[in-house]
Amino acid sequence: ACNLTGWWENDLGSKMEVFKVDNDGTFSGEYHTRVSSAKKPIQPSPLIGSQHLDEDGQCTFGFTVNWKKFSDSTAVFVGQCFSGDDGKEVLHTSWLLREKVGSETDDWKAIR
Repeated sequence: ACNLTGWWENDLGSKMEVFKVDNDGTFSGEYHTRVSSAKKPIQPSPLIGSQHLDEDGQCTFGFTVNWKKFSDSTAVFVGQCFSGDDGKEVLHTSWLLREKVGSETDDWKAIR
């Protein structure tokens, strides 16, 4: 089975560390983004998630990142872990970011 525990890095140089995946698939960690539109300095941000543990090892997962230390945004990621021909595990993810807006009329521009 794919083991999410440890450090992962994406194509843009952002990194995440998953501390430990519990027997029920829940996990926590920290996300270290390299890209941000926030005006404050980037800081590591807490993440919490869940991994679907299945027998063939090509597991799906999701996690939420709270950018509370430097931004009013929250992001969610969903993905799947693949084991390549070389045995190296690779994560493929999609994400959605929600920014805080000042009013309900601005809701349309809050999601990227």
